[in-house]
Amino acid sequence: MKNIIGNNTKLILLHPYIQKQGTSYRLWVLACISFLTIAFLLALIYTKESSTASSVAAVSSITASTNPPLSKAVVRALTHYASNSNNTERMSYTDIKQIADVLRQCQQPCNLLVFGLTHETLLWKALNHNGRTVFIDENRYYAAYIEEKYPEIEAYDVQYTTKLSEMKELIGAVKEQIRNECKPVQNLLFSECKLGINDLPNQFYEVNWDVILVDGPRGYWPEAPGRMSAIFTAGVLARSKKCGNPKTHVFVHDFNQKVDRITSQEFLCKENLVNSKDMLGHFVIGRMDPNSYNYCRNHI
Repeated sequence: MKNIIGNNTKLILLHPYIQKQGTSYRLWVLACISFLTIAFLLALIYTKESSTASSVAAVSSITASTNPPLSKAVVRALTHYASNSNNTERMSYTDIKQIADVLRQCQQPCNLLVFGLTHETLLWKALNHNGRTVFIDENRYYAAYIEEKYPEIEAYDVQYTTKLSEMKELIGAVKEQIRNECKPVQNLLFSECKLGINDLPNQFYEVNWDVILVDGPRGYWPEAPGRMSAIFTAGVLARSKKCGNPKTHVFVHDFNQKVDRITSQEFLCKENLVNSKDMLGHFVIGRMDPNSYNYCRNHI
């Protein structure tokens, strides 16, 4: 019997390691499939949530554009003027309305530059709600105070080196350098013209300003800086626009003051004066060819 079994029967032995190896392999495959399934479900859920969030955001955006909320700037301005309506240094209604009408018609986004931090600062910011409004002031401490109190205000300080009593000499110096440092069309950042403001941030000179208001610095006594630099700089910025609306509205407040009127006639020009009412002069200045060397036609 032993011989028969030994000759005709084959005995197969399964080693325990082989059985364990097959079981481990199946468990590994099952784990992979489970992981992939869970990952797929999570991705599907995330996609649905993202899609829903996007839809909600889109609807919210449409609603906001249709019914825009009152901005903080408008609220601050209304509050400010409600509590300071008797301020003796404020602009007249006639002057404010002229500027407000131009800002309302300005193509958006409108770039507004204001020389002087005044009682109307918050109003200008509010009226140019969808645009950029920049303020330039002679007092660095007051500029810092305004920016801290009203974070939405963008203000820079300038150290003026001019004196009101030197107006004639300064205008004469500009005329002598009209083909060099004091050209009507130039980037003032690189200019050494005595009336040019060249110490503002670089990007300031790349902005195409649509509306410029000169309501500073001070200019009521001989040693005051006067507004000669502000008026000259406004004229150069307007003539040096590279794109956008080729025309710039320039307003000069206190236009009834002799120095402001003379400087405006020299660098903003009589032919560009469209209105002079109350204490405000309104000029519209067009973009000029870089090869032109005369501010006004009557200077040719």
